[in-house]
Amino acid sequence: MVNSNLKIYDSLLQFTLFQGMSHNDLMEVVTHTKIGFHKIPSGKKLFSQGENCHQLTFLLSGTIDTIQQADNKAYDVTERMSAPFLIGTEHLFGINQQYPCTYSAATPLHLITIDKQEVILLLETQLVFRLNMLNLIATTTQRLLRQPWRSAPHSLRDSIVRFFFAHCHYPAGHKTFHIRMQQLADILHYSRLDVSRALNIMQADGLLSLHRSRIEIPMLERLLM
Repeated sequence: MVNSNLKIYDSLLQFTLFQGMSHNDLMEVVTHTKIGFHKIPSGKKLFSQGENCHQLTFLLSGTIDTIQQADNKAYDVTERMSAPFLIGTEHLFGINQQYPCTYSAATPLHLITIDKQEVILLLETQLVFRLNMLNLIATTTQRLLRQPWRSAPHSLRDSIVRFFFAHCHYPAGHKTFHIRMQQLADILHYSRLDVSRALNIMQADGLLSLHRSRIEIPMLERLLM
C-alpha cells in the first residue's frame, strides 16, 4: 500500500494542480481521495466533443489526439498531446460543462481520474490545490482577453499563421487541419489563389505539407521562426 501511494504521489507531482503542496498535504490527498486508474488501448475514444465533463483526467503516459470541429462543421483540427496532460480543468465548472474536443488514444495510455465531487472536496480542504486551480483558469482567461488587442497581421502569411495558432489548444507540436483551400481563403478574406501561393511557399520552406483538404504541420512553433 505504501509503495502504491508513493507511485500516485510521484504521478500527481507531474501536474500543476498539485505542485507546491507539502508532502503531508499531498499524502493526505493520495490517501483520502477516490482516484480512478485506467489503461486505455491505442485507438480508443476517451470523450466526444459536446459530451458532459464530470471529472478531471490526468494523462500519465502515452499520447492522445484531440479533435475539435468548427460549429458549422466545415473544418476541424487534430492536435497530438503527450503526457503529462490534463483534461477538463476549464470545463468542469461554468456555464458550459462539456468537452470542447474529441479525445482519442493515439498510443496506449495510463490515466488517473478524479470525479467532480472529489475535486470539490479538494478545493474546500486544500488551499494550494484551490490556488493552483484558480491560477490555471485565470491564466486561460487572461490569454483570451488579450487576443482582441493583438496587432493585426501584416501579410497573408501572418494571417495564415494567426489562424493556425488561434485554433490550437497548445502552441507547439504536430497539428492537422482538415480544411478546404477555398474555406480557408473565405475565412481570411483573400483569394484562393493567393492562399494557395502562400501555403506552397510555406511548404517549400519545410514548415507544413499540403494534401487534399488537409494541411499537416509537424511543429507549429516553427511557423514563428
